[in-house]
Amino acid sequence: MFSNDPASWKQTGRVTRSRILQDAETEADKWKYLIHDARIFCLLTCFLHLGGLRTALYNYIFAKKHQGSFILRLEDTDQTRLVPGAAENIEDMLEWAGIPPDESPRQGGPAGPYRQSQRLELYAQATEALLKTGAAYPCFCSLQRLELLKKEAVRNNQTPRYDNRCRNLSQEQVAQRLTKDPKPAIRFRLEDEAPAFQDLVYGWNRHEVASVEGDPVILKSDGFPTYHLACVVDDHHMGISHVLRGSEWLVSTSKHLLLYQALGWQPPRFAHLPLLLNRDGSKLSKRQGDIFLEHFAAAGYLPDALLDIITNCGSGFAENQMGRTLPELITQFDLTRIACHSALLDLEKLPEFNRLHLRQLLSSEAQRHQLVGKLQALVEETFGSQLQDRAVLDPAYMERILLLRQGHICRLQDLVSPTYSYLWTRPDVDRAQLCAISEEMDVIARRVVGLLERPGMTLSQDMLNGELKKLSEDLEGTKHSSVMKFLRVALSGQLQGPPVAEMMVTLGPKEVQERIQKVLCN
Repeated sequence: MFSNDPASWKQTGRVTRSRILQDAETEADKWKYLIHDARIFCLLTCFLHLGGLRTALYNYIFAKKHQGSFILRLEDTDQTRLVPGAAENIEDMLEWAGIPPDESPRQGGPAGPYRQSQRLELYAQATEALLKTGAAYPCFCSLQRLELLKKEAVRNNQTPRYDNRCRNLSQEQVAQRLTKDPKPAIRFRLEDEAPAFQDLVYGWNRHEVASVEGDPVILKSDGFPTYHLACVVDDHHMGISHVLRGSEWLVSTSKHLLLYQALGWQPPRFAHLPLLLNRDGSKLSKRQGDIFLEHFAAAGYLPDALLDIITNCGSGFAENQMGRTLPELITQFDLTRIACHSALLDLEKLPEFNRLHLRQLLSSEAQRHQLVGKLQALVEETFGSQLQDRAVLDPAYMERILLLRQGHICRLQDLVSPTYSYLWTRPDVDRAQLCAISEEMDVIARRVVGLLERPGMTLSQDMLNGELKKLSEDLEGTKHSSVMKFLRVALSGQLQGPPVAEMMVTLGPKEVQERIQKVLCN
């Protein structure tokens, strides 16, 4: 544990928190000073999953809260792990989630290019500068030797590390080996005393990386950088002011600060975000297909519901509450409130989050019209040629369904499940089945048809509930529950579902009459 007093730390030429506070009169002024013309960087390297979405979201809302820019930089320097379509997927999913980057490979921008594989010249220049000052050196060790070192360490219950064998080669030895291996890897010479830094989440930190790690490779023999060099070079040239990334990179930050020192550059401020874990404390696994955003989009979950649940289970806000929209997340976000403990994500609660956000969307006329369009597409896709009457695709009909069922459904997809198939196709009901429910079925059917044929009849749930109650009372020996069960089966072919009065209001008087008449004609 380190002191929280900045005065107790050696100055290293960086703008420290104490210096910023001296230059700023208020906390608000401090952030304005920090974020002036700022860019925020987000590390994303594969198909976008919930952990990556959370990192991106915190970058986005931090940038927007402080009038900064959100940059997406694709780190594709490990050519052995490239996944076809991953780059496009990341930007597609960020746009779907409603947090598109201000600068990216697709958007472009003043700090481009935004793919690291297109920035190799910058990494080569930085490496050359480090070689000239002696801060870096060529390494000629074979992959086989490095693998043996790792196996030996594991066998002795030690942490695998490079033994710095090539660190002290003479100029003559280097020149001789370059004749046989003209493209060696380049390693960075770790200093014995790593600089301390104040993480905006974890506070003061120092990790003596030189004592536990060997000198890291910064440029591979194929000319591509490792993450350590690439992120430092890119953050410098892109003018990054703040880096919000996963806590797994916290230990590496001292290494990165040593690189900044060696290159004579000012580092950004760092905020490391605690891990997002499953409810049982286990890690979210990328091997689980159901944590990728395409899964949630295809299943009909709303972007706002996902943003809400991944912030609700974590920290960064005064209190946890369901139903926050993106503008509210931006307004309420406070980086100083992010706790160091991991966030436990309970995906079993996602349907309830989605139900709430779906209801919020339905309260907006413009959003409601969009939902109608999506429901139309779902109905056509699900039922296709089974649609005997195209009138069920009428926007007014669909809007009525959405308004009546709001609060009861979690996703639009629920409305095309078997439970709601009666909304789109007429049920095939057996007369014997209805007779088993009530011997008075013909009487009930005629009374309901007569009710619907009254002049000026306007269906409402309250009116229908009253009229159906009277009908049951007039039929001696027939229970009200039997009347309602008969109508439910006649209208939907099912024994369970929404209230009968609601079903009748939803279907409308014309459709209800036709379905009841069908019972009389059988």
